[in-house]
Amino acid sequence: MDVLSDAIGVMRTGRPHSVEIRKHAPWGVRAEPFSGAGFHVVLEGTCWLIPAEGAAIALSVGDVVCLPHGCGHALADSLSTPLAGAPSAALREMAPNADDGERATTVLLCGAYTLDRTRPHPLFEELPEVIHLPARLGHRTPLHAAVNLLGDEIANPDHGTEAVVSALLDMMLLYILRAWLDEQTDDGPATGWAATLRDPAITTAVHHIHQEPARHWTVEALGTKAGLSRAAFSRRFTALVGKPPLGYLTWWRMTLAAQLLRDTDKPVQTIAQRTGYTSEFAFAKAFKREHGLAPGRYRHHLRK
Repeated sequence: MDVLSDAIGVMRTGRPHSVEIRKHAPWGVRAEPFSGAGFHVVLEGTCWLIPAEGAAIALSVGDVVCLPHGCGHALADSLSTPLAGAPSAALREMAPNADDGERATTVLLCGAYTLDRTRPHPLFEELPEVIHLPARLGHRTPLHAAVNLLGDEIANPDHGTEAVVSALLDMMLLYILRAWLDEQTDDGPATGWAATLRDPAITTAVHHIHQEPARHWTVEALGTKAGLSRAAFSRRFTALVGKPPLGYLTWWRMTLAAQLLRDTDKPVQTIAQRTGYTSEFAFAKAFKREHGLAPGRYRHHLRK
């Protein structure tokens, strides 16, 4: 029941990338907002992350910070250090201006993901601008194992490195989001999608919607999958997910259809059938209502 992977997968575009940045004090570099998500891990030394809004965050070895909405920010050795401009927050572009080689006193591992922000999954909309995961002995072992593997692969590239790095970056994002979701329950009763993913009944229903979007679902059928009565299921689903069951089903179908139009060359009729429409006309009408463009024009607009 991998709802978290589905939420990420439906938004992701292109391949993620990463870079190791080595800096010698004094240093400061600014990253502009971008359409995606990024992260920084402190491998050696210390630094400050300075978000566009809110307080600066002191980072030390082992700390992980994620910017799930791609907000503008800066990194510096000190809050008093002037900041140099960077062309974008895609860190591989920042790398040529951010490497002080063997003189480095701070070493960062940075990654970036490109995401389709036109229709973000509700889970992503609940995430804060900055997620800070301080290092703790014996805590988040899988996340730190992925960091070590990624750092080693970047430092010592070999056959297949491109595929290995891409897979490890996918793991990193999942581990970061898992850790944040876990912290929501550690701090008290979970709400929103943190609570949804902790609720076996509602997660089961969401999973079935994700895996079988073409099925003719009813509230009663989904409630049966969840092991709840129709009324109890509808109330609980709406309270946690923020949409009624069939409203979320339509949202998922249209989001999946947009992804298939963007990332594949499948015929519109095939996409219509895969998302629960026996009529291409009915699908086109529903799609235009949700996205403002007919499916063919939507695909053309993305690729021109």
